[in-house]
Amino acid sequence: MSSASKAWLVAASVGAVEALKDQGFCRWNYTMRSLHHHVKNNLKSSASSFAHQTKKQLSSNIRDQSDKAKQSEESLRKVMYLSCWGPN
Repeated sequence: MSSASKAWLVAASVGAVEALKDQGFCRWNYTMRSLHHHVKNNLKSSASSFAHQTKKQLSSNIRDQSDKAKQSEESLRKVMYLSCWGPN
């Protein structure tokens, strides 16, 4: 892109911003408030969603570990029983 076309693009952008400034669309405080509001709402919902998923995964992992521990204990119990009372 040539420097002349870049200059026209910048001039058109500045003109558009200046034209919209009077209507309140391009004011920085409006833009920043809108952005802040959007981020705050989205982060709050995603944070609660993330916390819910984390709790769900944690309880699932604890349940899996508990099941594995029970299986391991049952296996050990079976081996001990067979070694004491099984065929010689």
